[in-house]
Amino acid sequence: MALLELNVEQKTVLDMVRDFCRKEIAPVAREMDHRDEYPHEIVEKMKELGFFGFTIPEEYGGIGLDYVTYALVIEEITRHWMSVSGIINSHLIMAYIIEKFGTEDQKRNFLPRLATGEFRGGLALSEAEAGTDVQNMSTKAVRDGDRYIVNGNKMWITNARFGNTFILAAKTNTEVLPPYKGISLFIAQKGHPGFQVQRDIDKLGYKGVKTCEIVFDNYEISANQLIGGEEGKGFKQVLGGLELGRVNVAARGVGLARAAFEDSIRYAQERKTFGKPICEHQAIQLKLGEMGTKLEAARLLTLNAAQKLQRGERCDLEAGMAKLFATEAGFELSAEAMRIHGGYGYTKEFDVERYYRDSPLMLIGEGTNEMQKIIISKGLVEKYKI
Repeated sequence: MALLELNVEQKTVLDMVRDFCRKEIAPVAREMDHRDEYPHEIVEKMKELGFFGFTIPEEYGGIGLDYVTYALVIEEITRHWMSVSGIINSHLIMAYIIEKFGTEDQKRNFLPRLATGEFRGGLALSEAEAGTDVQNMSTKAVRDGDRYIVNGNKMWITNARFGNTFILAAKTNTEVLPPYKGISLFIAQKGHPGFQVQRDIDKLGYKGVKTCEIVFDNYEISANQLIGGEEGKGFKQVLGGLELGRVNVAARGVGLARAAFEDSIRYAQERKTFGKPICEHQAIQLKLGEMGTKLEAARLLTLNAAQKLQRGERCDLEAGMAKLFATEAGFELSAEAMRIHGGYGYTKEFDVERYYRDSPLMLIGEGTNEMQKIIISKGLVEKYKI
């Protein structure tokens, strides 16, 4: 018996997503990635099917997927083109933060339109000098009556070019110690001249989805868009959102590892050297055996974290382990896939070179893997405290 048995509803959702990926993403992913072209038509079709409301509760107009199904959905999309999963993931982390920490008015005003994709975007957290070290951010929001005036720069913002709604982190108190207690989150939207999307950042991989720098120059934002209606809670809210973020990045790692493995095991049966398929050579067998094992372990760790998140339990330890192992597996398996494919894997005629370019992002995103190890270690010490 499998460790995880999906119900009819879960299977129906996954079948729908597989069919969508096969028909809409697979035929165009390679060329669009090479052109670094944003998938506008794919996004419109995802809006029609409700993808932008996957994890938003039904009462707010979403589909209300459980997090296990969500992880499997992200794995499936990433297996076909990781950039498409990025368009959805940053958006859904934003929705998760609003659902978990927002006021009831904020939930009712924003979640239904986030679910339809009318409002679409992500997270404006990172800065040039404040990535993993979030509390070092320099963006400031100063209260002025019933509004805040925001000044600062944000870097590496997914969906900045074509999105319109973002979770913005800023310092509302620069004097308090420790500094993280001065961070607040806002729901920021385009339309004001002080919100300026600057250059698109040219990246090694993760093509198609646009990653940009944003400048806030005397940007005015209503005080009723301060998440939760209380200043100084932003750091805790970010950490809450990152639990889902690490599950979805782990799921991306699984999807990429799966793509690399499936392409490799198929190619190994088709490609012949010295009179037999290369899957019959011991050197390739050793690689396939290790790749398949790591893929399975990565998926189980990810689903374990997703199940804990679904039950409402604290899962920072499990999500950290899943993120660490699954993204390292995606990185390692993409490199092994290139070795198995040989010269063909190095060409743009195969998808292996895309997996190889995409995989390093996940070692860095949602907290570097070096930081994950520290978080995991602290969690383990607490769990096994003498």
